[in-house]
Amino acid sequence: MALQKNALTLVKEWLLVTLGILIYTTGWALFLIPNNLVGGGVSGISSMIQYATQGTIQMGYSYFVINAILVVAAIVILGMGFGAKTIYAIILASVALRFLPGLIPDSIINTLALQNGKLMSVLMGGLMAGIGIGMSISNGGSTGGTDIIALIYTKYHNVSPGKVILFLDFIIITSSLIVPSYVTDVDPETGAALLGADGKPLTHLMPFADKITTVVYGLILVTVNSYVLDMYISGSQQSVQLFILSSQYEKIADAITHELHRGVTVLDGKGWYTKQDTKVLMVLTRKTDLNLLLRHIKQIDSSAFLSVSSVNGVYGKGFDTIKK
Repeated sequence: MALQKNALTLVKEWLLVTLGILIYTTGWALFLIPNNLVGGGVSGISSMIQYATQGTIQMGYSYFVINAILVVAAIVILGMGFGAKTIYAIILASVALRFLPGLIPDSIINTLALQNGKLMSVLMGGLMAGIGIGMSISNGGSTGGTDIIALIYTKYHNVSPGKVILFLDFIIITSSLIVPSYVTDVDPETGAALLGADGKPLTHLMPFADKITTVVYGLILVTVNSYVLDMYISGSQQSVQLFILSSQYEKIADAITHELHRGVTVLDGKGWYTKQDTKVLMVLTRKTDLNLLLRHIKQIDSSAFLSVSSVNGVYGKGFDTIKK
């Protein structure tokens, strides 16, 4: 039974990593790339390469090559072991960024992205990217990128990785001012690319004034992406603390330990009104598991007295790890 649950959990994690990467890359393919928008990280660098080469070097190719170099560098310098989910996420994102833009119909891109303007596209793209990355990270996956550079830098310098990533994102976005960016000419009604006599899409060089606007949109994109990512991860990993008072505390403790596979601490207590000794169960669990736990308690003792409170951080086996 335990083996079957572990197998189902593993399958669920891989499926959620896959779904997260697809949401992330769809946000880029549907909202960001059609508007020639630039973000932070490796995806931002890859998008600039695609715009500068007029689509000759597709985003998926450069995304894979840059991440592959960073992973190898991290293994050599840091001795880090990257899990299979991280490698899988990088490969899947590279493939999706290569083929998704060509699979989404021009009419959908025109209706959802081009006609709604760049600001709405930034908000929607950042939302999807944040949810997608958060879903992947929460299930053991990672898209690599500038996180690896930050870890390498902080090994030799006393600075937080978050500051390094923020600095790198700022440099990547502002560098789009000096990198040429070619915009594909499209039919305003259908959103389809206009073709020249040679059958290739017509393009024009983005004016410098528009590049300044692109930088502003890029900074907004990073802000939205980071906020949504933090909200998703904190929501999915939020924990609760329960105090349970029941005359059937042994049955409840056994059910929580053997059926829900959560730890239980039995505390000695005394009811001051009754002057009787009692046992108090203390349980820490994920917020997502709370309803299931409450149903188990109710089935055993419907008159049990409970106290539930949210906790900001739980570290140790089964929960978060204290970072060095």
